[in-house]
Parts: sequence; structure tokens; C-alpha cells
Amino acid sequence: MSNVATRLLSLILMLQSQGSWKASELGAELGVSERTVHRYMEMLEEMGIPIYTERGPYGGFALLRGYRLPPLIFTAEEATVLTMGASLVQQIWGRSYQDAITSVRAKLNNVLPDDLRQEVAEAQDTLVICGLTARDYQPWEGTLRTLRESIHHHQRVSLRYRGFSQIPTSREVDPYALSFYGGLWYLVGFCHLRRELRTFRVDRIQELTLVHARFNPPRDFSARDYMLRTMQFEARTTATVQLESTVAMMVRERYGHWMEIADQDDGSVIVRFGIDNLNWATGWVLSWGMTATVLEPPELIARVRQEVHALAERYGEKAE
Repeated sequence: MSNVATRLLSLILMLQSQGSWKASELGAELGVSERTVHRYMEMLEEMGIPIYTERGPYGGFALLRGYRLPPLIFTAEEATVLTMGASLVQQIWGRSYQDAITSVRAKLNNVLPDDLRQEVAEAQDTLVICGLTARDYQPWEGTLRTLRESIHHHQRVSLRYRGFSQIPTSREVDPYALSFYGGLWYLVGFCHLRRELRTFRVDRIQELTLVHARFNPPRDFSARDYMLRTMQFEARTTATVQLESTVAMMVRERYGHWMEIADQDDGSVIVRFGIDNLNWATGWVLSWGMTATVLEPPELIARVRQEVHALAERYGEKAE
């Protein structure tokens, strides 16, 4: 199916799903200009699709009420997207959506002709995504299911939560959303103990019970925006480390996507990266052993030297 035909079909489906759309909204969804959207609308009208157009700043496009497309036949690409999407949901959510996943796959197999079913099966075998989760969330599947239901019903929950201090605390939380970030599941909600929005790692929730209290989440709250804003650390300083040529390729492959890496004439690399505390940076430098030399800041150099002396004493030898 050509791109134009696919976009025309998508336009009809979008108009069916929502009463009215502005040209700018349709263009943003399809990734085309407003002028192209108007051209597509003219094409749909020529095809006999009943499009209603309202002019003016508050106007838009809509389908005449009651119009519906006949049942659709999926393309191989569309069926592959649905099948792979089901696999991703299964990997991330575990058994929480197992019945729905099984149903989706069964329905696809039922409506797809043999040739498309074969293409989808080949795509599943050759387009593989795995290792998304940082840990096995099977022990917390019940917790995730309860949180999902409490979010849907706007019902407060009571948590027994173990934070960084290792001392569990009891909290009542208005759950706003579940977020999968960096391979881990997080609950985002209003904590009544701290009187502010907080983020809780699901695998640190030791107990979870429902509270007979309802809440109204803020209408303008965006869990995605909140997570992107709060999960980014603020670099207090920049670390500069030189690593020998024997590990240069490994450093580039592991950290080249977020570190600034400069090649040196002798094959070594100098890396620069922001840090918000010395703990992680010290551990990272020590993990490279004698191949790493801290150039700055002085505080990191001193901290690495301190740790080296402490390690030497622990293992029975004094550092020079």
C-alpha cells in the first residue's frame, strides 16, 4: 500500500475516532504539512467520503455522523506491529495482560490470510527485542495489577516502602500513573506523608493495600513529562578521565552514547561526563583499574586515592 493510500486510510480512522480535528492536529499526527492535509481531504471527498468542513479559527474536519468504514484487512506491516506490540507488553507487564495478549494473537491469526500470517511469523523470528527489564518482575505482578486498577478507579493506596535509607516507611499515596523507565517500574503519585508528588520503585514496595478513599488527579498532570523532568540528574561538576588504548574501544561502545569521548594520538581516549556526586564516579574509575587516570576535578582524584589506600589496607598491603 502506498504512503498516500496509507495516510488516507489513517485519516478516515482518525476522523472516526474523534469528532473534529484541526488541520494542524492531523498534520502533526501524520507528519505532513497543513497544506498536504487539505489536499488529502480533497482526495477523500473525490472518493465519496462524506467530509464535513467548518471554516474559521475554531473550525476543523469531521466525518458526517454515522459514517463507518467496513471491516479492515491488515497489511503485513500492520499485523507485524500489532504482534510485536503484544510481545513487548508481555515482556514488560508479565502475566498482567496475558489474556488480552492471547486474544489479540488469536484474532490476528483468524483474520490474516496464510501468506500474511507467514510474513508475520518470519518477522517475529527475525525482529527480536529482549532484555528490556532490569529485573524479573514476576514477584511484583500482583502489585502492578493492583496499582493499575487503583489508578483506573482513582483509589488511594497504602504502601510499606523501603527507600534508599533501607528503613521501611508507611505511606498513603494517590496513584497517578505507572511508568516503565530505564528497565524498572515506577509508581508516580501524591505522597501524603511528604505532601508532594513522589516516585516509588515498584520493586521496593513491600506491602500494598487499598484505602477506602478516592482522589481526583490533576487534569494537567503528565506522567511522561514528570518522569523526564525528575529522573534527570543535575550535574554539579564535570569529570575528565583518560583511559588507555587497550580499553578505548570498550569505553566507546559502552558509553559513547552519553559521554564526550576524544581520541588521542597514542590510541587512548579522554572522556568527559557530568556527575552529581563522587560515589558513582569513584566506583566507575576504579572499575577500570590501572587503565584509568583521573585528570579532574581534584576532589575526584583525592577520593580515588583515598579508596585505593583503604583497599590496600583491607587486603593487607600499604599503598605507596
